[in-house]
Amino acid sequence: MIVTRANTLIEPGIGDSDELEKNISSDANRDENHVRAGKQPRQNNQPRRDKRDVHGWVVLDKPIGMTSTHAVAVVKRLFQAKRAGHAGTLDPLASGGLPIALGEATKTVPFVMDGRKRYRFTVAWGEERDTDDTEGRVTRTSEIRPSAEAISDLLPRFTGLIEQIPPQYSAIKVQGERAYDLARDGETVELKPRPVEIHQLTLVEQLDSRHSAFEAECGKGTYVRALARDLGRILGCFGHICALRRTLVGPFGEANMIPLEQLEALCDRAASGEGSLADALMPVETALDDIPALAVTRADAARLHRGQAVLLRGRDAPNCSGTVYVTVAGRLLALAEIGNGELIPKRVFNLNGLTASPARNNESA
Repeated sequence: MIVTRANTLIEPGIGDSDELEKNISSDANRDENHVRAGKQPRQNNQPRRDKRDVHGWVVLDKPIGMTSTHAVAVVKRLFQAKRAGHAGTLDPLASGGLPIALGEATKTVPFVMDGRKRYRFTVAWGEERDTDDTEGRVTRTSEIRPSAEAISDLLPRFTGLIEQIPPQYSAIKVQGERAYDLARDGETVELKPRPVEIHQLTLVEQLDSRHSAFEAECGKGTYVRALARDLGRILGCFGHICALRRTLVGPFGEANMIPLEQLEALCDRAASGEGSLADALMPVETALDDIPALAVTRADAARLHRGQAVLLRGRDAPNCSGTVYVTVAGRLLALAEIGNGELIPKRVFNLNGLTASPARNNESA
C-alpha cells in the first residue's frame, strides 16, 4: 500500500504553502528559496532564462514527495513564466490535482479555492496519531476493528453541514502562531470547532479488517485527516489517514491533470520546435465556469479596460446583478459587477503573451 500524508486545506491566498514539509530534498528547498527571493531556479548551472508572460492553468498531477510550493516553482521554470501560484495546498505525501495558475490566471484563484474538492483516501484502524496521519506519533490504540456495516451506518452523521475540530498539526493560527508549530513544541492547542460542509462521504471498499477506502466530496476548509480521526473515535477503534489522492478541485478533475513527467516531455518537444506549451495550458476563464459570461462591444470594452464603468441600457441589457466575466470578440476581458444599471470592472485581464491553444479553448467552452 502506498503511504501518503493527509491533505491540509488552508485559507490564505495563492502561493501560501503551510503544509508540513518533511523529507524534502535540498534541491527542492533551494528552488523554493529562489522563488521566495524572486529568482529563477537554475538547473545544472544553466544560465538564467528570460521570463515571459504566460496566462492559463496547468493542473499538475502532483507526485508524492513534492511540496505544493516546489511544484509551483517547477512549473513556473518550465514555462519561464513571470507569475505563478496554486489554488489550494496539497501535502507533500499526497498525490493528485494541484491547479497552478500562471500569469493573469492568478486573478481567478479564489474562484477555484472556493469550489468543491473530492478525495480518495484510506483509513488505517487501530491507531490514532497526533498528526492524524502515518507520520505522527501513536497516541491511542485499540484492538477493535469496525465492520463495513458499522462504518456505513455512521457516515450520514458526517454528511452535510457539520462542526469539525481541525487537527493539532494544522496551519490554523493561534495567537499569531501556526498550530503545528505549537504542537511541535509540545504545547496542547485548543482549537475551536468550525463549520464545514461534506457533500458526500462514501465507503468505497473494505480492503481488509484494518483498512477502509473512502471517497469524500467537500467544501472549503475541510480536513480529511479530521474525518478519519473522528470516525475512529466514534467507532471506538481509532484511526488515521494512510493514503490520500485529490481527484477534483473546483472545475478541474482527473481528466485535466497532467503528470510532471509528461509536462516535462512536452516542454522538451516545444523547445525543439515539435510542439507548443500552449497545449498544456487551460484557459484562464476555466476557473470562472460557475459565473455568467457577458459579451460587450469593443467601445464598451475600451472603457472597461480603462477601469471605467459602462451603462447598461436598452432591451439587450442583462436582467441580473452580481459578478460576471466580460468578453469581447470571444476573448476574456474582465471580472465585473452588475449593479444599479452599471457594469463596474473589478479585475481587468491583459492576456498578451502565451495562452491556451485554440483546441483547449474549445474543450473548455
